[in-house]
This record gives sequence, C-alpha cells and structure tokens, in this order.
Amino acid sequence: MRFQEQFTYETRPVRVVFRPGAAVTATPGEAARLGLRRLLVVSGSRGETVARAVADALGDSCAGLHAEARMHVPVEDADRAVAAARAAGADGCVAVGGGSAIGLGKAIALRTGLPLIAVPSTYAGSEMTPVWGLTEHGTKRTGRDPVVQPRAVVYDPQLTLSLPVPLTVTSGINALAHAVEALYAPDVSPLVTVMAEEGVRAMAEALPRLAADPADLDARGRALYAAWLCGACLGATTMGLHHKLCHVLGGTYGLPHAETHTVVLPHALAHNAPAAPQAVAVLRRALGADDVPRALWDLAGRLGAPRSLAELGLARADLTPAATRVAGEPYANPREVTAEGVRSVLLAAFEGVPPDSGSRTEGDRKPS
Repeated sequence: MRFQEQFTYETRPVRVVFRPGAAVTATPGEAARLGLRRLLVVSGSRGETVARAVADALGDSCAGLHAEARMHVPVEDADRAVAAARAAGADGCVAVGGGSAIGLGKAIALRTGLPLIAVPSTYAGSEMTPVWGLTEHGTKRTGRDPVVQPRAVVYDPQLTLSLPVPLTVTSGINALAHAVEALYAPDVSPLVTVMAEEGVRAMAEALPRLAADPADLDARGRALYAAWLCGACLGATTMGLHHKLCHVLGGTYGLPHAETHTVVLPHALAHNAPAAPQAVAVLRRALGADDVPRALWDLAGRLGAPRSLAELGLARADLTPAATRVAGEPYANPREVTAEGVRSVLLAAFEGVPPDSGSRTEGDRKPS
C-alpha cells in the first residue's frame, strides 16, 4: 500500500479478552460488564460440553442452552434459535464453539437486536466480523450489519484442545483465506495489510507445530491470535472470488466449510495473483516463499488436509453450473470474473492438481 492512494478504515466496537485457561469463568464477567442478566447460550453438538460449562458458570444469568447449531446456518435453524431466545426472555446471547455456533448467535442478533458474546473454539474468525450468513433453499446469503458484531470475544487456547488435528488444520487455513482476500480487496488499507501479513505468518508457523503436537498450548494460543487478526481483516474488507466460490459450494452443494476453503484457496489465489501483485508481495514475506499458491497447497497437503473437491463429495457434473452461478453474481475481485475462469479454478480444485496461473483449459489438465 502506497500512501499516495486513498483508503478508509473503520474500527469495530469489540472488546477482546485473551485468557488462557479461564474462558468459562471470564464469560460471566463480560456479561455483567454489558449489563446482561438473561443469556441464551448457543452451540453445536460438538461444543455442547464447553457450552454447558459456560451456562453453569453464568448461574442465574443463564436463560437456557440451545445446542442446535449447524454448518452454513440453515434458515430453519435460525428460526428455532430466535424462537428459543424469545421464549426464554433472553436479553443477550453467548455463542460457544466454531463458525457455525457463532453464525447462529449472529442470526439471533440480526433478528432480535440482542447483544452477542462469542467464545470461539476454532479458528474461523467469525467472531471478529459484522458478517452474517443464512442458507435457504440451497442458497447461502451473506450480509453485513453492525448489530451482529459480538460485543465481547473471549479467547482461551485450552478450548481448542479438543479440536481434532484435521479440523485444526482446515480451520486455520480457512482463517488464512480471510487475510489473503483482504490483501487484494478494494477497501484494503495499510492497517489491514499489517494485520493480514502478521496473521498469515503466525498461522503458518502455528499449524505445523499443532500437527506435530496437538497439546502445544503456546501454538494453540498463536493460532487463536492469528485467527483474531485474519478475522479482523475479513470484518474490515470486501471478500472476492474465493469466498463467493466457497459460499456456493457450501450453501448449494453442502460441502464442509473449512475443508472447502482449504481446497479452493491455492487455486483462487493463483487465478487472482496476476492482478494482485502487491498482495502477492506481502504473502511472499509472510510465508517466506516465492510461489505463494504452491506454498499454501504444500502446507495443506503436508499437514494431511484434503486437496480436492472430489474428496469432499463434489461431482464433476457440478463444476459448470457452480461456475455459472458464481460468475453470475456481482462482487469485487481484482481479476475479471468469467464463467470460463471460474470453471478453471473449480476444475483444478476438483482434481487436486498443484495450483498454477489458472489459465489452462480442461484439455491441458491431467487428472491427479
């Protein structure tokens, strides 16, 4: 970023509490600081144990536990959660878990205006954004609204100890995707660039350590710090082709969220790289690599993450309609979005081949 260019940066009103080993006990204090006395705790089934501990710590301030969060926040799940919050007379919400739980908490906030506290247990980064998402009839809609921005975020590396290594890796690379796309967003700023570079560097250092030793609390703390920075980048900028692809693949075809981001990211970046030289230069510094898309592809494969959309359940017949859908929706991206270009990205991700410029056609590619 040169200071001859114009930019705008808006600070988000969120309080961050980083408290290793004490998220459960810290949450009631954050609720009291916000003046909340009847909180609905929401989570998914995987995070229900921790959510129940938070609910118990809230004591009389807990209005109930709703452990029904699912990926991509189906609108019918949001309807049930909103009804539960209203039936409980809740004056606030605590979302405990990953992006699905926090997404459900945001859906409640969007519909009711209730303040939200986030207690993340993955590296999704949703807790640092005013972005919401809902899936209805196979279409994932997203939007921005300050009301869904969590008022407080409580980070505790110990809450991520139960996160399996495969999900640790894909969740971390999902966070990297936020920083990558922020670097070439139309509303990037010098502060976002600094956060993105540091976030990418910290996550790329933490993930190999966690794969080698899942109990390394220092590495888990570093990964949460990286997710915080990458999520803040997402909250401050407009996402492009990569995120639009992942929304369509998740919302329409039911692919798993973090794994889809992991597979698509190197190929989407390779496609956009020729139009985003400044972003690539920052990523080269952060990763210590000349070929950034290949470095991300290598990192994922080395840590055992999936490398192809075929592994995740996408059918070859889905490539063309998915590309057409992605290309047909307007959004910001540094390189022109065409159905042919999107299909090239999807094909490479489908087959799991190493990323290249994205310029080859289907006939030029060889199945892996």
